[in-house]
Amino acid sequence: QVQVVESGGGLVEPGGSVRLSCTVSKSISSIYQMSWFRQAPGLERELVAAICRGGTTHYAGTVEGRVTISRDITKNTVALQMNRVAHDDTAVYYCNAHDVDYDYWGQGVQVTVSP
Repeated sequence: QVQVVESGGGLVEPGGSVRLSCTVSKSISSIYQMSWFRQAPGLERELVAAICRGGTTHYAGTVEGRVTISRDITKNTVALQMNRVAHDDTAVYYCNAHDVDYDYWGQGVQVTVSP
């Protein structure tokens, strides 16, 4: 069992920045892919950004250029830095640990973009 715990989030003004963090109970250097997903009310969960074991990153087209996913292997944490946020970024953000034989999710953190 892998524990995945998100932190950060909250209320953010439009145009502002927010940083989310994900702490994993397993060495993230051994996990095939760590990702951030989000789910807005009434919509399906969608991928925001991912970082693979080798360090390659992937971003959804809707956030590319203003979102950065990063990791600290020494602390087993994965961060999501979001800049220039807008109302459409309002959602519950989930951290995911994925490998061949498992998928583990955190409980999610709320990000609300509002004046």
